[in-house]
Amino acid sequence: MTRARTAALPNGVPLTPPPPPSTAPRTTLSAVLPTGLRVLAAHAAAAPLAELRLVIPYARTEPGLAAAQELLAACLGTGSRDRTRQDIADRAADLGAELSTVVTAESLILSVSVLAPGLPGALDLLAELLLRPRYEEGEVALAQRRAAAAPRAPAPRVRLRRAALAHGFGPHPLSSESGGAAPLLDVVSLLPDALLDLHARAVVPGGSSLVVLAGEEPDVVLRLVGERLAPWSGGPSGLTLPSFARPVPRPGAVELTEPGAPGGGRGGAVGEQSLVLTVGPGVPTADPLHAPFHLAQLLLGGYASARLARQVRDRYGLAYDVSAGLRENGAGSWLEIACAGAPGGAGRIAAEITRCLRDLAEGGPSRAEVDRARAYAAGFTRFALATRAEEATALAGFAAAGLEPDWLDGYRERLAAVTPEQVAEAAARHLAPGRAVVATYEPGPTVAPVPRGPHAPAPKTAPAHTGPHAPAPTPAATSHDQKGAHP
Repeated sequence: MTRARTAALPNGVPLTPPPPPSTAPRTTLSAVLPTGLRVLAAHAAAAPLAELRLVIPYARTEPGLAAAQELLAACLGTGSRDRTRQDIADRAADLGAELSTVVTAESLILSVSVLAPGLPGALDLLAELLLRPRYEEGEVALAQRRAAAAPRAPAPRVRLRRAALAHGFGPHPLSSESGGAAPLLDVVSLLPDALLDLHARAVVPGGSSLVVLAGEEPDVVLRLVGERLAPWSGGPSGLTLPSFARPVPRPGAVELTEPGAPGGGRGGAVGEQSLVLTVGPGVPTADPLHAPFHLAQLLLGGYASARLARQVRDRYGLAYDVSAGLRENGAGSWLEIACAGAPGGAGRIAAEITRCLRDLAEGGPSRAEVDRARAYAAGFTRFALATRAEEATALAGFAAAGLEPDWLDGYRERLAAVTPEQVAEAAARHLAPGRAVVATYEPGPTVAPVPRGPHAPAPKTAPAHTGPHAPAPTPAATSHDQKGAHP
């Protein structure tokens, strides 16, 4: 994910947090402008800030565009035909606004937070960046130098996910090299005119959506957006992720090692870690059966005391990073389990993950587990929407996925109605280990820690076990902290 911030709130803006969002049904209006832009206006009474989220299709489906897409995302918002970067920053400060861009696997997202009275001016500034862009040579050169300084080779986690997706779903942009960083030579050789050409094609209203969460009445917001963005035209760009060739992954095992060394390893490099990633069937968010699947996913590995964490991390000390979550985009949906541990442990971690999946699929969860997962899900949805900014981002995600703005309110009710029997059925249908891709990564041979006296022989180096039936190591004596896993 790429983030670029272009302006900040002025020093005089108080830092007092806004009141929490209301739990009452929110008034929303939506419309599709003649240009193809879908606009959702949501009313937040007495909100001190207005939040805007513009979501533009931006998937890397064409390898020849990867370099230009990378630079455009870094430079968008740094200038227009009327203003320099400093001019834009000054105007944003006058409005009490902050602008930023984020790139995901399938979207370019422009975010604006602005003091409520500055909403019309923020829309004017947004329209200026969209309609009259300028990619100044100095800004492009700066972005190119930053690209040159950044690592170009994909990290092991990225390569492992690509390999697992390629095995499970077949060839796809998400599993190809074009889904990562563009080749360095392509990035540094681009000229500003190439970015202007891509802007004309890709930064277009057709297929895009805009969410505005503000204190203004929704009909007023729709009128403001229509007036400011009516001249913005073009699209759709076609930069959308195609569906996977298979609706569910083809199961199997994938072993990945560090390239370029004998046996595929680098010989115990400092800081390396074993990785295990599984890709299994998922239930889309819009599916009526998503709620019981979500609870099964949570009690498997969605929070710190879930089954995977207790088994793989707390009981055996094999991994310090354990999570299980649904991944979903235009390509499809899949359940992804990810674990990271010390070198040499990938085989044992994979075996324990397989055991947890089998136990849950065949034996089902207890009522207490379901109740804990339900309570966690209900609390997390409230925590995740604690600010207006998070609420606006969630609404943008709903809009991009074709969901209704009040989807989350109804989802809480659906979670409350799920029975343990339904969760057990979802686990049996989707979590059986024979339905998943199990991908492992080992950095290379490891050296077993052996206490040495003054006359003790040097320890021998043994190759790491990577197969699913590797011998079980002695449980680790030290525990590792786990990152928080989001459902």
